[in-house]
Amino acid sequence: MKLEHVNVTVPDPKASAAILCEIFGWHVRWEGAAKDNGFTVHVGDEGSYLALYAPAKELSAMGDTYSRVGGINHVGVVVDDIDATEARVKAAGYVPHNHGDYEPGLRFYFDGPDGIEFEVVHYD
Repeated sequence: MKLEHVNVTVPDPKASAAILCEIFGWHVRWEGAAKDNGFTVHVGDEGSYLALYAPAKELSAMGDTYSRVGGINHVGVVVDDIDATEARVKAAGYVPHNHGDYEPGLRFYFDGPDGIEFEVVHYD
């Protein structure tokens, strides 16, 4: 078994998808009409993706997800070249933080589009 996708609510799926494609080298797998007159963009690679969903209504911020049942705390992405990925994160205007070098790999975090935290990991 494998995890296929995670669906998150964002205000502008196309804008978020463009940034994530630039940072991670992903591509748009699909986009179109979605639940409750909303719009969704699926962005990722051939094996898995993020479904970026915008409903046709006003959104409110979730707040501290680490203290909410069901909150998505971060999205982990494994990369081949962590230094090149960190350079793209910075070039996109985001600030890497919480760097770590411990088993099982090298990592850093950044708060990306729509305040979603990403953990970028490289395994040797």
